[in-house]
Amino acid sequence: MDSPTTRNTRTHISRLFLIFAVSMLLVLSSCYKDNEQALYPVRPGTTSCDTTNPTYTATIQPIMLNNCTGCHYGVGGSADLDLTTYDKVMAAVNNKHLLEHVSQNGYSLMPPSGATTDCNISQLRVWIRKGMPN
Repeated sequence: MDSPTTRNTRTHISRLFLIFAVSMLLVLSSCYKDNEQALYPVRPGTTSCDTTNPTYTATIQPIMLNNCTGCHYGVGGSADLDLTTYDKVMAAVNNKHLLEHVSQNGYSLMPPSGATTDCNISQLRVWIRKGMPN
């Protein structure tokens, strides 16, 4: 027959084990909703840049709005260049060396802040190569 001290020790160990097991269960289950996208958001210029099917509306227009149309808009825009519509961006690609300016291939860097990311430049290149779909 076990002594009262032995029973108390076993009960204490059982309780500690139970507390440890429940704690581990809580710790391990608390991360089940984490996903890589939320934990490690895509940074500009990384290889996770979507260049599969860029279109003007979905891809290029937001780039223009975020980087270009603050200066290049309507009549009186900087350098008499308007980048607010599909047709005008197409004309700029064909006539004004738009890609050369954003990638600084022998032309002044646009925007001057250098804010266009490598991803955006890649998307612009692919869009042009694929015929500039709207």
